[in-house]
Amino acid sequence: MSATEIPASLVKQLRDETGAGYMECKRALVESGGDFEAARKYLREHGLAQAIRRQVRETTEGKVGCRVDGNRGTLVAVGCETEPVSGNEEFLAFAKRVLEVVEEQGPGAVDSLKDEQQTLIAKLGENIVIRGAARFDAQEGARIAAYVHPPANKIGVMVELRGGSDELARQLAMHISFSAPRWQTRAEVTDDYVEAERAVYEKLPDVASKPEEVRPKIVEGMLNKRFFAASPGGVLEEQPWIYDDKKSVGRVLAEAGAELAGFVRYAVSE
Repeated sequence: MSATEIPASLVKQLRDETGAGYMECKRALVESGGDFEAARKYLREHGLAQAIRRQVRETTEGKVGCRVDGNRGTLVAVGCETEPVSGNEEFLAFAKRVLEVVEEQGPGAVDSLKDEQQTLIAKLGENIVIRGAARFDAQEGARIAAYVHPPANKIGVMVELRGGSDELARQLAMHISFSAPRWQTRAEVTDDYVEAERAVYEKLPDVASKPEEVRPKIVEGMLNKRFFAASPGGVLEEQPWIYDDKKSVGRVLAEAGAELAGFVRYAVSE
């Protein structure tokens, strides 16, 4: 069947049902000899092939979404390539769908969304990835708080805090969103990593020029301030508290009789 023999109404129907472009729909109908179901299958197969190729492209935009309902908290991050797509209604609907599925079934359930994800990639023409998905179910005596940085909603944090208060949990989530810690405690940092950092500081001119007997102390001071307490990066409990930089996060938690049971931080551009 030639292109001139394809009714415009059939092309419109295929567009309405698949979301594909006019010329793509017309080409699919020509290739399938006017068979509507065959044309729809052609578009799906063609779209999935394009989606697979797009899945290697970098995603630095997107949205982070959260939901806290009683003792359950959910945080997800869905990435795309450009800012316009991050505001697209269909992209936002998919991100909401991811959040709902993770809330109901847990992070492992994102695998059930692969077909929807690939269909959206084919339709929007961009790589779409689920950058992260987490769900916390607070134990007795713990509270969950989440924070997504407005207005872009590209960075989000969820924490589970034992003791303390709702306000402290919220502040802690905000602190983590800005300070981007790599570890929660110093015990989590491997010796190899510390030794690599130590070697860098030992070679600095400001250290090498000092008497040999004082160099180790200088290096330890640098490690504590520039590495363990670094913000962004570093160890959360040793970072200066953003609401009072004379205190560390660890000291703030201790004074409140609180303990951080866990946290997760997502940033679509990282």
